[in-house]
Amino acid sequence: MPGAKNSVLKLMAATLLAPGTSTLTNVPDIEDVTIMSELLRRLGCVVAHAGSSITIEVPERPDHRADYDLVRKMRASICVLGPLIARCGAADVAVPGGDNIGSRGLDMHVEGLRKMGVHVDNEHGYLLAECEALTGASVFLDFPSVGATETILMAAVTARGQSVIENAAREPEIIDICSMLVSMGADISGIGSSSLVINGVSDLKPTKHRVVSDRIVAGTWAVAAVMTQGDITIHGVPHEHLALPLEKLELTGARIEREGASIRIQMQGRPQCVDVVTLPYPGFPTDLQPQFIALNAMGLGAALVTENLFEARFRFVQELARLGADVRTDGHHALIRGRESLSGAPVEATDIRAGAGLVLAGLVANGSTTVYGVTHIDRGYAGFVETLQGLGAQIQRVDD
Repeated sequence: MPGAKNSVLKLMAATLLAPGTSTLTNVPDIEDVTIMSELLRRLGCVVAHAGSSITIEVPERPDHRADYDLVRKMRASICVLGPLIARCGAADVAVPGGDNIGSRGLDMHVEGLRKMGVHVDNEHGYLLAECEALTGASVFLDFPSVGATETILMAAVTARGQSVIENAAREPEIIDICSMLVSMGADISGIGSSSLVINGVSDLKPTKHRVVSDRIVAGTWAVAAVMTQGDITIHGVPHEHLALPLEKLELTGARIEREGASIRIQMQGRPQCVDVVTLPYPGFPTDLQPQFIALNAMGLGAALVTENLFEARFRFVQELARLGADVRTDGHHALIRGRESLSGAPVEATDIRAGAGLVLAGLVANGSTTVYGVTHIDRGYAGFVETLQGLGAQIQRVDD
């Protein structure tokens, strides 16, 4: 299983904390890695790709400005904010773009940095941050935001004194970045818990690190197996990272075998619809919500899907309805009544996971389905079409 999109981009940013050459392995071949590579080059780094590995040579004094033309393409580019402040004492980072799935404010990032002595302004679409010396602080996050946890963590590892992040995110990707930072010389305790304690060190050193497997990609293939009544085995991903989604798939009627870092999914017959409520890890991941809505659209019975993280994530159900899905939304709830069959139609991907969900629906719809906007899918899935072809899907990519 390739490395996680939601981890590798942050790990690439973290290399800025140490001058010299760091190496990342198990790097997915996705568009967002290409964008982040170019962003690092503009900051003065030398980035080289070799298969599934990347080497990043960080200069003694990186540039500290992340321009809009790149940042607008990928929200994760905000993750350079913490490292640049730590290394340069300043950062000018354009307010990011990325998927159009709702408001994802930077208030917690900014408030945490301000507690550490950073002066932050928002001018002409840029966050302008500067600091004479980062000082450890106690930060309580109103919500266990992955991005805010990462920003504050990367700023804190070389700050003076001790920092504590309470109500920190606990995702496997957070554990991954903590593990890499520790290998660089950071002093972090409480890894995997909601309370991270960071004792600042004077400097960090380059490292070599393997990116954690992508649980969302693995979950997407698992849903695809259930929807198509398939039998697949996914290798190289800890099943614990998908504990709740796998339990939900078992409720649909699937048989799931868990052994080490392998997961086998077997399905016979039409799946039962299943309720889903998205929550921060270890709750149900919002990045698998569209795929489960697609599953429910062709399942037996009805299900209620509740989205608690991104208010605009239901935008894609309008496209799913073009395939004949019966979905009604009300605020952050979606009621799906399963239909015996869906009907192929042209649809438009609105974000990475919505695009994946529409493709899965197209696999089981009668007739031909054309999914436009697949550049969204490229941002999060390596070899998406090729993997599905290898599993027996009748799918091809065409230039428009």
